[in-house]
Amino acid sequence: MIFVIQINLRYNRDGKISGYRVSGHSGTEIRGKDIVCAGVSSLAQSALLGIGKHLHRDIDFHIDPSGDLRLSLKDEPDDLTEAILQTMRLGLIEIERISPGAVSIRESRDE
Repeated sequence: MIFVIQINLRYNRDGKISGYRVSGHSGTEIRGKDIVCAGVSSLAQSALLGIGKHLHRDIDFHIDPSGDLRLSLKDEPDDLTEAILQTMRLGLIEIERISPGAVSIRESRDE
Protein backbone atom coordinates (compact mmCIF):
# COMPACT_ATOMS: atom_id res chain seq x y z
CA MET A 1 0.00 0.00 0.00
CA ILE A 2 1.35 3.44 -0.97
CA PHE A 3 0.83 6.40 1.36
CA VAL A 4 1.18 10.01 0.30
CA ILE A 5 1.28 13.13 2.44
CA GLN A 6 -0.96 15.78 0.88
CA ILE A 7 0.05 19.40 1.51
CA ASN A 8 -2.11 22.32 0.41
CA LEU A 9 -0.65 25.81 0.73
CA ARG A 10 -3.22 28.60 0.46
CA TYR A 11 -2.24 32.07 -0.76
CA ASN A 12 -4.10 35.34 -0.43
CA ARG A 13 -4.68 37.79 -3.29
CA ASP A 14 -1.30 39.45 -2.61
CA GLY A 15 0.52 36.14 -3.07
CA LYS A 16 1.32 35.59 0.62
CA ILE A 17 0.63 32.30 2.37
CA SER A 18 -2.55 32.60 4.46
CA GLY A 19 -2.83 28.98 5.60
CA TYR A 20 -2.01 25.36 4.98
CA ARG A 21 -3.25 21.84 5.45
CA VAL A 22 -1.18 18.70 5.82
CA SER A 23 -2.91 15.33 5.74
CA GLY A 24 -2.03 11.69 5.42
CA HIS A 25 1.07 9.64 6.06
CA SER A 26 3.87 8.21 3.98
CA GLY A 27 5.80 4.98 3.97
CA THR A 28 4.74 2.76 6.82
CA GLU A 29 1.44 2.20 8.56
CA ILE A 30 3.23 2.33 11.92
CA ARG A 31 2.77 5.81 13.37
CA GLY A 32 6.01 7.55 14.31
CA LYS A 33 8.26 5.22 12.26
CA ASP A 34 8.61 7.18 9.01
CA ILE A 35 11.26 9.87 8.52
CA VAL A 36 9.30 11.67 5.78
CA CYS A 37 6.25 11.99 8.04
CA ALA A 38 8.45 13.16 10.88
CA GLY A 39 10.10 15.83 8.72
CA VAL A 40 6.83 17.14 7.32
CA SER A 41 5.19 17.13 10.76
CA SER A 42 8.13 18.95 12.32
CA LEU A 43 8.06 21.70 9.71
CA ALA A 44 4.28 22.16 9.85
CA GLN A 45 4.10 22.15 13.66
CA SER A 46 7.12 24.44 14.02
CA ALA A 47 5.48 26.98 11.70
CA LEU A 48 2.28 26.80 13.76
CA LEU A 49 4.22 27.31 17.02
CA GLY A 50 6.33 30.12 15.58
CA ILE A 51 3.32 32.06 14.37
CA GLY A 52 1.16 31.42 17.44
CA LYS A 53 3.62 31.44 20.32
CA HIS A 54 6.49 33.59 19.05
CA LEU A 55 4.70 36.11 16.84
CA HIS A 56 1.46 35.96 18.88
CA ARG A 57 -0.67 36.07 15.74
CA ASP A 58 -4.32 35.09 15.89
CA ILE A 59 -4.68 31.72 14.15
CA ASP A 60 -7.30 29.06 13.65
CA PHE A 61 -5.77 25.58 13.74
CA HIS A 62 -6.61 21.93 14.18
CA ILE A 63 -4.26 19.02 14.87
CA ASP A 64 -5.60 15.49 14.60
CA PRO A 65 -3.46 12.49 15.58
CA SER A 66 -4.66 10.70 12.46
CA GLY A 67 -2.32 12.91 10.41
CA ASP A 68 -4.32 16.06 9.73
CA LEU A 69 -2.98 19.53 10.59
CA ARG A 70 -4.65 22.75 9.46
CA LEU A 71 -3.70 26.38 10.06
CA SER A 72 -5.37 29.59 8.89
CA LEU A 73 -4.26 33.09 9.74
CA LYS A 74 -7.22 35.08 11.08
CA ASP A 75 -5.64 38.34 9.92
CA GLU A 76 -3.82 39.17 6.72
CA PRO A 77 -0.33 37.69 6.38
CA ASP A 78 2.53 40.07 7.15
CA ASP A 79 6.26 39.95 6.46
CA LEU A 80 6.99 37.95 9.63
CA THR A 81 4.31 35.31 9.10
CA GLU A 82 5.41 35.12 5.47
CA ALA A 83 9.03 34.49 6.52
CA ILE A 84 8.00 31.56 8.72
CA LEU A 85 5.58 30.10 6.18
CA GLN A 86 7.96 30.46 3.23
CA THR A 87 10.70 28.77 5.28
CA MET A 88 8.28 25.90 5.97
CA ARG A 89 7.43 25.81 2.25
CA LEU A 90 11.11 25.58 1.25
CA GLY A 91 11.64 22.68 3.66
CA LEU A 92 8.56 20.87 2.36
CA ILE A 93 9.66 21.34 -1.25
CA GLU A 94 13.06 19.84 -0.38
CA ILE A 95 11.40 16.82 1.27
CA GLU A 96 9.22 16.41 -1.82
CA ARG A 97 12.34 16.58 -4.02
CA ILE A 98 14.28 13.92 -2.13
CA SER A 99 11.24 11.69 -1.51
CA PRO A 100 9.33 11.69 -4.80
CA GLY A 101 5.96 10.02 -4.51
CA ALA A 102 5.79 10.38 -0.72
CA VAL A 103 4.74 14.04 -0.65
CA SER A 104 2.39 16.02 -2.87
CA ILE A 105 2.33 19.82 -2.57
CA ARG A 106 -0.54 21.80 -4.06
CA GLU A 107 -1.02 25.54 -4.02
CA SER A 108 -4.29 27.46 -4.22
CA ARG A 109 -5.20 31.13 -4.28
CA ASP A 110 -8.04 32.88 -2.50
CA GLU A 111 -10.56 34.30 -4.96
